[in-house]
Amino acid sequence: MDKRIFIIGQDHLPERLCLEGGQSVQWTLVALPGVSAEISLQVDIEGEGCEVDIAGMYLCKGSETLSLNMNVRHNAGGSVSRQLFKGILDGKSKVSFDGLIYVRKDSQKTKASQECRSILLSRDALISTRPQLEIYADDVECSHGATSGFLSEDELFYMRSRGIPEDQARRLQMISFLSPVLQRLPLEMQEDIIKRL
Repeated sequence: MDKRIFIIGQDHLPERLCLEGGQSVQWTLVALPGVSAEISLQVDIEGEGCEVDIAGMYLCKGSETLSLNMNVRHNAGGSVSRQLFKGILDGKSKVSFDGLIYVRKDSQKTKASQECRSILLSRDALISTRPQLEIYADDVECSHGATSGFLSEDELFYMRSRGIPEDQARRLQMISFLSPVLQRLPLEMQEDIIKRL
């Protein structure tokens, strides 16, 4: 398995990834505060038995502009792809997510999912998402979704009523939200990211 972590603005992320039969990748993309970038990645699945697992996290606190363009193309059947992106936006930051899952005709038994979830900490922050499915095969399991919102006032109230200070309660909510991507990172990197929340 090709397992890698890319820090946006520091590491070079290829623009194209091609998988032949039986290959698998687990890539994690991390955009830290202060980084503006345009990221484009096309994944071509050309053989059966491939597994693509791509996750991303973005923390934008000021006036960053981040653009994520993901294009996963199932050109052969019997493979799996998963995409999960989670982010927290504050200040006047702007993030756009443009994702496509393409399933070619006769690429049966394809399983593909794509999610983009964001929390806005500021009314001036902006998230724009456009998840898309383009499917030409019949026997597939494909899903996509996107959500954006604010921290839960009910959860904050619950934690504060248990004696947790508001700042700490907000931070705990953010850690919980990011945890599916955070847990893919080494412990020292997790600690560094948590300090930045």
